[in-house]
Amino acid sequence: MSHIQISTFTKINNSQSVFFLANKKSNWDGAGFDKRELAYIDKKIKADEKFITVNQFNRLVFIQLTEAFDKKSHWQQLEELRNTGNKIASAINAHKYDAIQLSSFVNTKNGELLAIAEGCALSNYQFLRYKSNKKEKNTLTNILLSHTYVKQEEANELQIITDAVYKARNLVNEPQSYLNAVTFAQEMKDLGKKSGFKAEVLNKKQIEALKMGGLLAVNMGSQTPPTFTIMEWKPKKARNKKPIVLVGKGVVYDTGGLSLKPTANSMDYMKCDMAGGATVAASMYAIAKANLNCHVIGLVPATDNRPGENAYAPGDVIKMYDGQTVEMLNSDAEGRMILADALSYAKKYKPELVLDFATLTGAAAAAIGPYGIVCMGTADEKQKDKLKDSGNKVYERLVEFPFFDEYAKLIKSDIADMKNIGGPIAGAITAGKFLEKFTDYAWMHFDIAGPSWNTAADSYRGKNGTGVGVRLLFDFIKNLAK
Repeated sequence: MSHIQISTFTKINNSQSVFFLANKKSNWDGAGFDKRELAYIDKKIKADEKFITVNQFNRLVFIQLTEAFDKKSHWQQLEELRNTGNKIASAINAHKYDAIQLSSFVNTKNGELLAIAEGCALSNYQFLRYKSNKKEKNTLTNILLSHTYVKQEEANELQIITDAVYKARNLVNEPQSYLNAVTFAQEMKDLGKKSGFKAEVLNKKQIEALKMGGLLAVNMGSQTPPTFTIMEWKPKKARNKKPIVLVGKGVVYDTGGLSLKPTANSMDYMKCDMAGGATVAASMYAIAKANLNCHVIGLVPATDNRPGENAYAPGDVIKMYDGQTVEMLNSDAEGRMILADALSYAKKYKPELVLDFATLTGAAAAAIGPYGIVCMGTADEKQKDKLKDSGNKVYERLVEFPFFDEYAKLIKSDIADMKNIGGPIAGAITAGKFLEKFTDYAWMHFDIAGPSWNTAADSYRGKNGTGVGVRLLFDFIKNLAK
């Protein structure tokens, strides 16, 4: 699998490619340019080009002019710099070089070089496990940051974040022929061993003993048993007295069940329906690996959703873990069924805040596309603001949907406490209203159906699984742990 090493340097190595953040007034002394190259750079600057590449035949030299970002907010500038990192990684790999040094001719105190390194590192990800031709592997293996502008601890943290996003992407990209519910649970246990969090996996008998009706109902069509994974990171002197609980949807493959997905190509990428679970697992890895001083618990119910065996049928009434009853009218609305049991289970921890991540609805993806994360919930405004700030910082922007009480009327059932779909309008919100019925604490729901999977490459987010949510959660928990 992909790997890249991120570290710092004190002196530029003239045999390796290098990047400079600069402005039009920068003095190029010490950059190693000859007269012809300086004339070329001057010509490009006069032509108002902001990203300049100089090919010195044994290496590439990149220049990014900061004037390109002057009128943008700081978090927008950081995103532009991540995109610059994407350009750098593409060029380095195209020329078969193995390293890039990142330095600056301007004062950078607000994470600019780190943003470039982040974009470069995340762009370098590949999923080659099932490829016979390993020659396709990227050559870039080292990103070096100037010690003048970046501390080694900052580079170490970026290494952890990058590794965590890679791990989330790996899980999402794995086909269900490998990653079934049982294997997914084992992968999460392995992440715990590598980073230091505790992990317990409940098997089918234990899930039956707990009477998790939603998870068991979805699993009835499968030959593979369900799992319920409980992860915990608890430092001895955690800042929070009550834990933050993360809940992730773990549907490892979704056919729609008996409500079989009807549209062309609608099943092709359904191995990604556990992206919420991957986000939670990889975030737990990063939080523990970075030794963040915050008590965090992760819950991931996992199963596939199939129309076989004794699959539950539209019209069935399911008794959930907390005793509430659900009239199931569409088996393709399965994610909320397994999340509901996990959200009910979370009550036992008396949490400070619960955050769930799920590829839950096509309605969320249709509403805002891949450009942000739909969210809603009952957290207070201060908690929401902190989450939105983290979302902006890492450019996983949050779009809060209305959560009016009236939407709950749309999931009223004639024969049970509720039904699992709400009709043709506000599908993302009625899904959220369904989940709300299983909470009694501050809670936010994140529908990542849009940004969790890219059908075409998108800058440093790449193609296929994106690992969305990991960087957001890490930044949010890191701020809480301070």
